[in-house]
Amino acid sequence: MHKSSGTAFVLWLPCLLGVCGLHRFYMGKYVTGTLWLLTFGLFGVGQFIDLFLINGMVRSANEDDALARAYDAVLRNAAARPRA
Repeated sequence: MHKSSGTAFVLWLPCLLGVCGLHRFYMGKYVTGTLWLLTFGLFGVGQFIDLFLINGMVRSANEDDALARAYDAVLRNAAARPRA
């Protein structure tokens, strides 16, 4: 699923109310999302740094997703090919 920087930034904002890490869950980073949630974004430091890293995280998540789709297509084509 294609990730959006706008959605990631919107999910970053609840940290201002004490709920941190939602943007990391959105990116599929469940371990660090949980860590951010339990430590208030690494005591605010990690959350602040993520403000500058969100665009790169979105780009990386989208590239990983595109690679997984391409790999799945190759596997489906190989499975559909008749054996001789």
